[in-house]
Amino acid sequence: MRVVRVRTEAGDRFELIDEHGVVDRQAASFARGLIGRGCSPHTVAAYLYDLRRFYNFLAESSLTLSSFKVAHSVDLLAWLGNIQSNRVRLTAFPAAVRTTLSSTSINRSMAAISSFFDHLVLGGEPGVDANPLATPQELARGGVARRRSRGARRLKRVERLPRPMSREQVETLLGVVDRPRDRAMILLMLQGGLRPGEVLNLHLDDIEYGRRRVTVRHRTDHPKGVRTKSRRERVIDLHEPEALAAVSRYVMAERPGSAPTGHIFLVCGTGSRAEEALSYAALAKLFKRRCAAAGLHDPWITPHALRHTHATWLWEGGMRELALQKRLGHASYESTKGYTRVSDAMMLEDYKRALAVQTERVRNAEAV
Repeated sequence: MRVVRVRTEAGDRFELIDEHGVVDRQAASFARGLIGRGCSPHTVAAYLYDLRRFYNFLAESSLTLSSFKVAHSVDLLAWLGNIQSNRVRLTAFPAAVRTTLSSTSINRSMAAISSFFDHLVLGGEPGVDANPLATPQELARGGVARRRSRGARRLKRVERLPRPMSREQVETLLGVVDRPRDRAMILLMLQGGLRPGEVLNLHLDDIEYGRRRVTVRHRTDHPKGVRTKSRRERVIDLHEPEALAAVSRYVMAERPGSAPTGHIFLVCGTGSRAEEALSYAALAKLFKRRCAAAGLHDPWITPHALRHTHATWLWEGGMRELALQKRLGHASYESTKGYTRVSDAMMLEDYKRALAVQTERVRNAEAV
């Protein structure tokens, strides 16, 4: 089976088709349901790829949708754990090592399959009267109930800390960015904490120079398909002068004034596409090129790393958790807590403070 993209006037849609070119009816209905819930095309495509894996597992295990039960979840986890990932891990040896799916990818697949079973139950699919993969947490959020109370299996995953750039790395990067457009985008992500998709979806009327703020709105009409991740619109105050000054400089000096679109960041230049909105791929490419010029070759240094850097610096500067959550536009505190863990710098500062107090107590005791 394979996932295909179908382009229509109403927008792109994804379908799962078999080796004979026949569209899978259940998967098509599932995809329509995801779109109806407001999921992005990228999410729909990812869920269909997860569903394709599940269909392959059923075929290899001689199972059907109606015969798959809770007991088979262990076999499914083991099967997913043996799938080779598209990513490669560099080692000290000349050859790279291809790894298997991470626990995060496996758990996402399990969640996608669980959502698919919920959809089948609600749609009255013959032979499927319960979701065998629903977890107690999913049931508490309104998932389709099961006959049995046993929780479905999931893998424990490593809770990775966001990796902020150091101030030296940021200064080095900014030192090689002289083009007004690129500098404006980088500073909006660094000083405003905007996601790359939010930067690319900014319109001219979203900038309030006098009030020193940017309004981040939920938009899905970008001509290159760039979407804002969060549905929570928010206002970002920018009291550091560099970001808005860079945006103003770009709009006045480089952005084509005759552009028919309200999007701020365009291709620019002298080519035929100068007045087109900038795509996410172009942003990622130019950022990688700037990092290479600055000698920053770590693979984790991406445009999104600027947002991590912004959040980490604000937390270390004393911003409260709820304020940071609102500024970043997180719907849940669970997304923000990664930044609020004690950083190495804060831990070292507290360690030195505690050590000084302990040393003073010892000196006082010896004096007595």
